[in-house]
Amino acid sequence: MQEGDEAQRGHKSGPPMTIYDVARTAGVSIASVSRVLNGHSSPRQETRERVMRAVEELGFVPDGAARALSSRLKEVVAVVFRRTRFELSTDPEFEDEADSLVFVDVLNRGIEVAAQNQGFDLLLSSVEVNEHAPGGKISKLAGKSDGVILHDRVLNPSGVVRLAERLPVVTLASTPTRASVNIVGDNAEGMRELAHHLLGTHGYRSIGYLSGHSDSPDNLTREKALRAVAAEYGVPVSAGPRWTGEYSAAGGARVIRRLISDGVQLPQAICCANDQTALGVVYELRHHGLKVPDDVAVTGFDDVSIARHVSPALTTVRQPIERLGALAFETLHDMINGARPAERQIVLPVQVVYRSSCGCRPEPAPSSRRDETMR
Repeated sequence: MQEGDEAQRGHKSGPPMTIYDVARTAGVSIASVSRVLNGHSSPRQETRERVMRAVEELGFVPDGAARALSSRLKEVVAVVFRRTRFELSTDPEFEDEADSLVFVDVLNRGIEVAAQNQGFDLLLSSVEVNEHAPGGKISKLAGKSDGVILHDRVLNPSGVVRLAERLPVVTLASTPTRASVNIVGDNAEGMRELAHHLLGTHGYRSIGYLSGHSDSPDNLTREKALRAVAAEYGVPVSAGPRWTGEYSAAGGARVIRRLISDGVQLPQAICCANDQTALGVVYELRHHGLKVPDDVAVTGFDDVSIARHVSPALTTVRQPIERLGALAFETLHDMINGARPAERQIVLPVQVVYRSSCGCRPEPAPSSRRDETMR
């Protein structure tokens, strides 16, 4: 055996050491090893010392493949989300909403902070909700990235699989596949608990579901859970195409406006697919002289920051939004580093927050307690 081969194998016989072995021994990511070995950026001194100790301990000599792998890492992750084209001319009161995608912004913030902690940058882009063939655009983004995070149904499952054959893919609020990992809040359990509260605790005898995007997996799961609980109580559910709100305040207001204009009897309670939709519903009900919750109870989903500050404060289902984004990046980062996912569907717990909009009496607000304390 030649001397170079001895060094490549280290002190033990076996397969050649790789950049992955160095990362494991040093207790750092493969991206950190890349930064030390390729000299294209400035890692922390502690990281550099750990990597070089591991290189010496293993007797690692980068071969052509390892050098290529090191140089190929871009330390960039692409993030793609869906946006809605708002009908601004018919909803001037919501004309600035296109720049206020609260849930998406918080989710992306979680991704961004986690990425920065690992020295990665984000390549952020969007596609229209009804864009049916965004694969070409996403393919170009993939070519500039080490991995991709896709929001709510940006690609269908077969498109996700094709993309995942090229590089690691994590989806948020979508559908797991054999080649990707999906991360989601527990939509079914959250909606079940909320529905039991409305129909069991408050005793409402009619309920509506004002939906988000019709193809959104989160939206479909929430509606299915609501229908199941309503069936247990023998309560009719108003839902369907006329109740589609597009996850926006403008969409929620538009649905209510059209229903009232058509003389439709509104249900006693309306569950909205997200908080922004609920805020639009409350706005439009008030515009028509209806009181929340006296005439119609309204609930949301997500617990964005404004939900606790409006009047009446919004009953909703709290998701760990920023954590969802952070976990998406952490999972993708592990996959970029060669780790095999332990599971393809990761579900984070949610919490129902009872406030005034569902009919609960508002609690006093002593300085030591927040208004969203669970009942």
